[in-house]
Amino acid sequence: MKGKVIIISAPSGCGKSTIIKAILDKGEIDLKFSVSATNRSPRQGEQDGVHYHFLTDDEFRRHIEAGDFVEFEEVYAGRFYGTLRSEIENVCESGHNCVLDIDVKGAVNVKRLLGDRAMSIFIMPPSIDALRSRLLGRATDSAEEIARRVDKAAQEIEYAPEFDNVVVNDILPDAVAQVESKIKEFVAQ
Repeated sequence: MKGKVIIISAPSGCGKSTIIKAILDKGEIDLKFSVSATNRSPRQGEQDGVHYHFLTDDEFRRHIEAGDFVEFEEVYAGRFYGTLRSEIENVCESGHNCVLDIDVKGAVNVKRLLGDRAMSIFIMPPSIDALRSRLLGRATDSAEEIARRVDKAAQEIEYAPEFDNVVVNDILPDAVAQVESKIKEFVAQ
């Protein structure tokens, strides 16, 4: 693979997708987004192959058995997310850098697999209370789902020391600038 891999991860609601989108929209870094796969249903406005590869449970399991994922995780009971090896290879072989927006455990696994070819960035919420407020503000999940996500976030934060970089997303433009700076430094090496 020719390009480098940038892994960005965070607990749900910490702004990783927003940060990645802002950096991609600026267009100052040669980055292509790796579209993850999931077996969950699309949310309103999400498109297959753009936001995720939406797979059935059976399709996802067939890819697992075939060894097609560089990482996958059962993030919630029965809900899988993963990164297809072909996604990363296609981006990197074409000479671009590949950015991954993936689960915390998956990020740690991909970093171990790719070593120095990858850089990992953990997006940290300013606090668990701020995260809870952000998830409530989205108005996309039930109160039960938000409680599950907040509990999971507390566990995921414990993985932050395993990442190459940690950026606190308290003020979004500052977090975007910090992540962008770290990516520019990495791809220039």
